[in-house]
Amino acid sequence: MKTKVIYFVHGTTFDNINGKCSGWKQAELTDLGKERAIKLGEMRKDTHFDIIFTSDLIRAIESANLAFPKVQHIQDKRLRECNYGDLDGKDKSLVIYEEHIEKPFPNGESLKDVEKRVEDFIKFLNEKYQGKTIGIVAHRAPQLAFEVLTKKITWEEANKNDWRKTKSWQPGWEYII
Repeated sequence: MKTKVIYFVHGTTFDNINGKCSGWKQAELTDLGKERAIKLGEMRKDTHFDIIFTSDLIRAIESANLAFPKVQHIQDKRLRECNYGDLDGKDKSLVIYEEHIEKPFPNGESLKDVEKRVEDFIKFLNEKYQGKTIGIVAHRAPQLAFEVLTKKITWEEANKNDWRKTKSWQPGWEYII
């Protein structure tokens, strides 16, 4: 049986509007981020989720609580954003994914490190939630890792086609695992 994962990114944070990349730093949702999370829930109201997973960072938790208040949520650290190390909370122009596919951010992680976390999470889902519909509310790097792992593409392709660059947001990305 195949498991369906529908991946959502957290709402807009104060760091986002100030041009910062939060990484593992806690960042609160703005009013716009809260409104968008609620609207996302309305857009997906007819989707049945067996469970919602979030990272353990407040922006993902709060987005999930606002979008999907009636579904059980479980926090999982494997869904955290990439640890940008010394660059957590710094200007987004300094956080260049293409330069950190294999090379970790200073005192942080590489995208390959995130891929290993997400690969372990996918294995867990296949063992415990086979045949279910799973919602995930998390971050950019884990979503790109889902792209790499489920579509068998390179990090270069995932970065190039990232919806943040192509301006092609949608109310959830579906993956079959």
